[in-house]
Amino acid sequence: MSEDPTGREGDGALELEVARKTASLRAALEELEAFTYSVSHDLKGPLRALDGFSQALLEDYGDRLDETGLDYLRRIRRASQRMGRVLDDLLRLSRLSRGDLKLTDVDLSELAREVVEELREQWPHHSVRLQVDPEIVLRGDRRLLRIVLENLLGNAWKFTEGVEEPTVEVLAAQELGEPAVEIRDNGAGFDSRYADKLFAPFQRLHREDEFAGHGIGLATVQRIIHRHGGRIRATGAPGEGAAFRFTVGMPDERLETPRSLAEVGPDRTHREA
Repeated sequence: MSEDPTGREGDGALELEVARKTASLRAALEELEAFTYSVSHDLKGPLRALDGFSQALLEDYGDRLDETGLDYLRRIRRASQRMGRVLDDLLRLSRLSRGDLKLTDVDLSELAREVVEELREQWPHHSVRLQVDPEIVLRGDRRLLRIVLENLLGNAWKFTEGVEEPTVEVLAAQELGEPAVEIRDNGAGFDSRYADKLFAPFQRLHREDEFAGHGIGLATVQRIIHRHGGRIRATGAPGEGAAFRFTVGMPDERLETPRSLAEVGPDRTHREA
């Protein structure tokens, strides 16, 4: 029995095994995403009914209830509305893995200024000093990269509320030799020991009574960055602000293991929607 001196036969078998496992993992993820979409969609109807009938009770029978009963109904409405928003976030997250990327050269400097104008309209009493490096251009899907900036800049705006001189920066950077973008603020910050939790859905490092949010924004950001074949990492310190740095490498049809702060390690010390 002759052996292949080049080792090509073994390489071919290894490639086939990798391809098989990749296809199996992709199929499992697609099934999970389809399940998430289905469950989130199917739950919205009962939640709308719960909210609607609670409102009807308040409007039609509110005068027959004491203050305790009214309070219970208001709590039911608030809880059902909050759950509805969470389901909307889950539906949006599941949709991010569907459809093709429409790749163009995206001027992130211009896109960041557009997003900031909207934030200033939403937060008219929150005056933030903004610095945006010019001509930050990366290749990617403009619509999805706008969602990345909406979440990261929205977080920066939110977490700098109450800071004496709030500052947000959008900077051109390098990450392991690749062009990158860094978004920094001097807001509430976070403990870098828990940075790996930031990108998991519904994980929060701040209480909801401190900063509103459902804990899905950064999971959305990471999903988009990974779809582009890129990386994202976060650094921060309590009371000293936060920084999020991301790349958008060439999108790859192969399924990649998500890469984040744990693999890259900390850079500069400088959180979650």
